[in-house]
Amino acid sequence: MIIMKHPMRGKLPQPIIITTLCVLLFLAVLYAERLSLISSRRSIFKFKTCSRKYNKVKSNERKSEEVLANASWIDDRFDFDAEECNVANGKWVFNKSIEPFYNDTTCPYIDRQYSCFKNGRPDSDFLRWEWQPEDCTLPRFNPEVALKKIQGKRVLFVGDSLQRNQWESFVCLVQGIIPPKQKSMKRGRVHSVFKAKEYNATIEFYWAPFLVESNTDIHIIGDPKKRIIKVDAIQERAKNWTGVDILVFNTYVWWMSGLRVKALWGSFANGEEGYEELDTTIAYKLGLRTWANWVDSTIDPNKTRVFFTTMSPAHTKSEEWGHKDGVKCFNETKPVKKKNHWGSGSNKGMMSVVTSVVKKMKVPVRVINITQISEYRVDGHSSVYTETGGKLLDEEEKANPKNADCIHWCLPGIPDTWNQIFLAML
Repeated sequence: MIIMKHPMRGKLPQPIIITTLCVLLFLAVLYAERLSLISSRRSIFKFKTCSRKYNKVKSNERKSEEVLANASWIDDRFDFDAEECNVANGKWVFNKSIEPFYNDTTCPYIDRQYSCFKNGRPDSDFLRWEWQPEDCTLPRFNPEVALKKIQGKRVLFVGDSLQRNQWESFVCLVQGIIPPKQKSMKRGRVHSVFKAKEYNATIEFYWAPFLVESNTDIHIIGDPKKRIIKVDAIQERAKNWTGVDILVFNTYVWWMSGLRVKALWGSFANGEEGYEELDTTIAYKLGLRTWANWVDSTIDPNKTRVFFTTMSPAHTKSEEWGHKDGVKCFNETKPVKKKNHWGSGSNKGMMSVVTSVVKKMKVPVRVINITQISEYRVDGHSSVYTETGGKLLDEEEKANPKNADCIHWCLPGIPDTWNQIFLAML
């Protein structure tokens, strides 16, 4: 038998070696990519390093394989940062364990207009939804933290009845931990003051639905056709807003009468016939510029922080969220699920006016963006569980969907989330 000697004995063929190396390299890349995705899904999009939730595993916990296998539970949203987080981008998540900090029995400061449970609202699941931004974790409202942040300070909410909605919410969120003898409320037609004596703090509201002056903001004129707005005048109201540590403004719904705005320059004492009819957006911009000029010329940003709450949406057309047989927000019990839902109750043109005016101001103004998150909440309005003309609706009136108030909000309710965002920004 002839034994042939192979010249390559003990060595693998070159094609096999190359193939093996390629497979090993491919597996290494896959493994590295998997670890990279798990550790930070957003790292390639973020230039700022943010602290992450659940991003550390103790070295003595030998669970690396379990972490990799169950990586879907990792919450990689960063801690709330007003400069980094787009709070309007997110979703409402149902959490049956949530309990409100107050109700319209434990908080005696809620107007009947917002006291839905006292007025007969039978459902409460609308209180179990919490707003969850996609990019960051929004801390829960903490009344003790809130009171410490405003200790020794004056906080003044200025605006319309929706700003009063937010003010009453803020008062109710904190008042529960203050002893009865250490708090007080003084109501006024224009100016109301809640005192937290133990903290030497006040939480106040000033009625100014247009911010600028008008012939209807003090003595209300029911007919919008007779309302005239003095778009260049603010001093008569604004002289009451000085010496404040935290100012929170809003104005929107009173401009939205559906009519052209009668705008006046000069003095009402010279007569009201010199007005000019303007498109709503133009009149709104003139009014906001007057407000902005007052802030820039009067407010010292080293002493006073200024906030502006964006428009609160009305929900008067149920077909906009898919309920073609519905009437306004009547009998709605759940949020709209459609991502980025936006109805006709929020005017994007008006929203852009706020953005453009604030951007040009010398004094920094922080915008509390509540519009998109509130757009989903067709279930949160006072609806028929409210009052009209100072009188609560009777059972027959409650059965009529046309009587539903789809502008204002129940308390407790959606404005509590507005204040959750506000406190996070403080």
